[in-house]
Amino acid sequence: MESNLNHIFELQYAMDTFYFLICGALVMWMAAGFAMLEAGLVRAKNTTEILTKNVALFAIACTMYLVCGYDIMYGGGLFLSGITTVSGMDDAAVAAVLTASNDAGFADMGEYAGASDFFFQVVFVATAMSIVSGAVAERMKLWAFLIFAVVMTGFIYPMEGAWTWNGDSVFGLYELNYSDYAGSGIVHMAGAAAALAGVILLGARKGKYGANGQIKAFPGANLPLATLGMFILWMGWFGFN
Repeated sequence: MESNLNHIFELQYAMDTFYFLICGALVMWMAAGFAMLEAGLVRAKNTTEILTKNVALFAIACTMYLVCGYDIMYGGGLFLSGITTVSGMDDAAVAAVLTASNDAGFADMGEYAGASDFFFQVVFVATAMSIVSGAVAERMKLWAFLIFAVVMTGFIYPMEGAWTWNGDSVFGLYELNYSDYAGSGIVHMAGAAAALAGVILLGARKGKYGANGQIKAFPGANLPLATLGMFILWMGWFGFN
């Protein structure tokens, strides 16, 4: 019986960790979709900057979430601390963990490698920033965008993640009592709100409107590339949701 408990726990631990990694890989693949979609829809002269921006924002997201984001969101230091493992646990400890999981209908997802959750959150925060990237394409200087990427990925996303997925109080004043299932609010709404603030401040792309308000068309550089990006994003959302 005790051996079976260990096997069940190990299987749950392995499957939950594997699930995080596979879904995270699909969401990371969305970075290619965002890059292709943006590069295909902007003017040809701006494609190099768009591709540079998408690679740089992902690098910034990974770095900032490692340096301070994960600690702000979940506390306890970097992702290698506080990980639940099978090694060193006696049968009574394993039984207690399994009992708690069973009471929760094995729905608490509490047994997995912390590093896998770290990876999953890294690609989530990069996705939130990618939403901003698409909205301000051809409107914002590269250096200004990358500075905001540091703030968004290192502080804004981790802070709201702590208030929701980690259940922390908002600046010690009140609790949201809200847990976002698939990031529709924490990732997409947050990215959209930041994007809206950006476009309000920046205004329309230069040359988009004439003196009398007439609209000037800005044809995309490569519509097949944009279509490819759309399908990559479509596939990636299976991991996201």
